[in-house]
Amino acid sequence: MAHGFMGKVLWVDLSKKELKEEALDEKMGRDFLGGYGLGARILFSRQKAGIDPLGPEAILGMTTGVLTGTDAMGGSRYIMVGKSPLTGGWGDANSGGNVGPTLKFAGYDAVFFTGISDKPVYLHINNGKAELKDASKIWGKDTFETQDILRAEYGKDLEVACIGPSGEKVALVAAIMNNKGRAAGRSGLGAVMGSKKLKAIAVQGNMKIPVADAAKSAAMRKKHLANMGPNVPFMRKFGTPFLFNMCCEIDDAPAKNWAGACVIDFPNFKDIGAENVEPQQARNYACWHCPIGCGGIMKEGTGEYKYSAEAHKPEYETLAMFGSNCLNADLSSIIKINDICNRYGLDTISAGASIAFTIECYEKGLINKKDTDGLEMNWGNTKAIVAMTEKLAKREGFGDKIADGVKKAAERIGKGSEKYAMHVGGQEVPAHDSRGGYQFAIGYASEPTPARHTQGGEGPLPAGAMPEYDPTKLKGRGKIHKHGANLTAAYNAAGICMIVIGDGYGHINQLVEAFQTITGWDMDMDEIIKTGHRIVTMRQAFNIREGLATPWKFPDRMQGVPPKTEGPRAGITLDMNELSKEYYEALGWDVKTGKPSKKVLLELGLDDVAKELYK
Repeated sequence: MAHGFMGKVLWVDLSKKELKEEALDEKMGRDFLGGYGLGARILFSRQKAGIDPLGPEAILGMTTGVLTGTDAMGGSRYIMVGKSPLTGGWGDANSGGNVGPTLKFAGYDAVFFTGISDKPVYLHINNGKAELKDASKIWGKDTFETQDILRAEYGKDLEVACIGPSGEKVALVAAIMNNKGRAAGRSGLGAVMGSKKLKAIAVQGNMKIPVADAAKSAAMRKKHLANMGPNVPFMRKFGTPFLFNMCCEIDDAPAKNWAGACVIDFPNFKDIGAENVEPQQARNYACWHCPIGCGGIMKEGTGEYKYSAEAHKPEYETLAMFGSNCLNADLSSIIKINDICNRYGLDTISAGASIAFTIECYEKGLINKKDTDGLEMNWGNTKAIVAMTEKLAKREGFGDKIADGVKKAAERIGKGSEKYAMHVGGQEVPAHDSRGGYQFAIGYASEPTPARHTQGGEGPLPAGAMPEYDPTKLKGRGKIHKHGANLTAAYNAAGICMIVIGDGYGHINQLVEAFQTITGWDMDMDEIIKTGHRIVTMRQAFNIREGLATPWKFPDRMQGVPPKTEGPRAGITLDMNELSKEYYEALGWDVKTGKPSKKVLLELGLDDVAKELYK
């Protein structure tokens, strides 16, 4: 088997309680790099089109990359894959922590689940031995309790990815959690895991990942650590919350469910910025072997909002979605909300969007206090925001109506509320504004997974990764976006953290060196970019076969229709006809439907995909 891989994939049939191993094909490993590249390739081949993402025919996968668990800096990631119940198309969710590397140390590159169990179960893997176990003692427990119970039984070297009560109740905004604060949050895959009655994936092991040359690999890491970027100390101190003040100032962060501008509607945004978050942090938290450690564990909450000393630091997205987007300037409430989401297993982006949607519907008179269980859902009403988040997490009262995201919530409320549902293709918009943030706009509209700030083009990437371009203009970005999107797809699939790519690697050539040193492949940047193109196209082919056409439809508000009248991005309206055109032309996809051309599919070695899409 290729270096960097363990060479084995585990298949688990939950209906039949059968487990079997398959060898990972070496060519497939190089062609797709593991992660969601491998996942898309396998699901396209083995899952029929049109299946119910919450039904027994749906496949749910946990995948690692070729660089996960190796000496490559930031090689801590795993990616959950499956059909998204939010979009009806390709779904993936990326997380850090310790689970991804440990799955490989336990002997497997990936695990795929089929069927539905007749009772709650969890999968335990220890050094190549895998067993399904009865999960009745942990079903109903939150994600913190689940990890603690399983670790008490198997040892502290056990790493756990699990769903909380929200996933058990198949909330479509449910996440898969690990390390009590790391989330595979997007695409609704926590709901898919819950639908299968699969509570947890618990792994432990100490197997060695084969590399081409262990001594050269260790020396490479030492060299790369000495050549890290200048922003590392700042990121280590503040983590992603350092983005918050800047994003508010330039009108990139959301305000009032994306209808306002922070500098106008939320002028006290600094109250919840990094400089106020950092003093409440007890210590740093780092994912497996991370040289940065951007995460944080908070001090115990002793004020109005109580949370334990295990609570994790809220990331930028959480601060924005539950802070500025809801006009909530109470930092302790956001730390509490983050802890609720982590314990119950919720995607904070989608959950925050659902709360902001609820507030706007309430303010507009589409719902009232009777509908919202007596809560006055006004902008900035901190107590109501916390209480409704708890209701959402438990699927209680009005919380049940919004637990499947804003698209479903709008369908349930009616009364024209869909105009306030900020989603693309069913996935809630993350906390970066498409109006003026053109790289985000192209990505939200054009990528196989819509509304993702971690997919697509131009950043965050180190100098030298792409040709120069004019960041103030939309036109002329197609080839640039293609280059960045393909590179992003490659390192995501390989298991490398985006934060470490942006702030750790001194130069992108070091990533090329990591691929070469660990795998022994003569892989250069051109091959990495082509491999990323293959991965992006494979994920898109899944959507096309499901009958989904892209670019995805945007809410009028996120297009700037009508444009803002105040703030730094006043007057901006996106040209949706041009948004994806150049990018799709560069990829070799149809500009109206997003369908990859037969020529491109064949050039990428996807002959069977071409045959199926061009019957």
